[in-house]
Amino acid sequence: QVQLVESGGGVVQPGGSLTLSCTASGFALDDYTIGWFRQAPGKKREGVACISGGSKIFYDDFVKGRATIARDSAKNTVTLHLIGLQPADTAVYYCARASSLVVVTEPTWFDFWGQGTQVTVSS
Repeated sequence: QVQLVESGGGVVQPGGSLTLSCTASGFALDDYTIGWFRQAPGKKREGVACISGGSKIFYDDFVKGRATIARDSAKNTVTLHLIGLQPADTAVYYCARASSLVVVTEPTWFDFWGQGTQVTVSS
């Protein structure tokens, strides 16, 4: 069964950091591009970062310098480490799968999604 499961969300204080994990089952992450997206209440889903099948990495402008995406092939997991979190980063964070040729976080190019993990930045 093909599945993507996100974990690592929670409540963090402003200025804090968090590491989100996306674990796959039923397929090998190495064969696909895996992207991270987020959606805040009342807002459109937006891209955060992705790592392609060829290990090309893309970050959306608003997280450059604050995010690190990485793949652990042995664990079939992609992680997203976020630093300098602010209340504006509060959202549900999703990981998704696309063809290994995809190198940007265009949501319509990602065809399989996890259920999401909530990140809340609050003092």
